[in-house]
Amino acid sequence: MHTEIHIDKDVCIGAGQCALAAPRVFTQDDDGYSTVLPGREDAGDDPMLREAARACPVGAITVS
Repeated sequence: MHTEIHIDKDVCIGAGQCALAAPRVFTQDDDGYSTVLPGREDAGDDPMLREAARACPVGAITVS
């Protein structure tokens, strides 16, 4: 099953909750905003992926 991760950069406030919850998937860029680690765009195998999306305080992350 193919998993897609999308971070709405217009909504993201750089809280970093996603990177704390799923550090193998998310990090923060040089400006402090969330981003998916290179090569992890299809990280459906990470058990913390959906928890990281739920942890986002502004709902900027969608997983489909």
